[in-house]
Amino acid sequence: MTERQTPAQGDVLPVPVRLLTPSARLPERAYEHDAAWDLHAAEELTIPPLHRAVVGTGIALGLPSHLAALTLPRSGLAARHGISLVNAPGLIDPGYRGEVRVILLNTDTEAAFRVAVGDRIAQLLFVTPASVRLALRDELDETQRGDRGFGSSGTTSGRP
Repeated sequence: MTERQTPAQGDVLPVPVRLLTPSARLPERAYEHDAAWDLHAAEELTIPPLHRAVVGTGIALGLPSHLAALTLPRSGLAARHGISLVNAPGLIDPGYRGEVRVILLNTDTEAAFRVAVGDRIAQLLFVTPASVRLALRDELDETQRGDRGFGSSGTTSGRP
């Protein structure tokens, strides 16, 4: 299979990973069938309450042209420490060969968050973007939802 070919269902696609720093670690999955891979911090820093920081992972990916990756928050960090990703999901395009970096946000109003080298700070999910061609139209087909946007389906709290 060449880089331009899309893998068949069930094929395991090798994705080249380059370690850029001595502290970098390969992404890994906690369990065999996990969808996403854990990304580790390659640097140490402290994020004050209500601040953000860009954290390097020390890795670069050699994504083939038919594959992209998304960086996602870790639910445990969000639940226990209020740590999220500012641009979740972050998009890594196939042509990008630089360091994978994540923008962590400390939403806690009182406690600083310390990031140590090797900490699992985010997740990496590989996705296959659909091949599309945009087609300009004067009108779009009708749907049940139509143009109803934000909050149009209501909330579970009973408030509109």
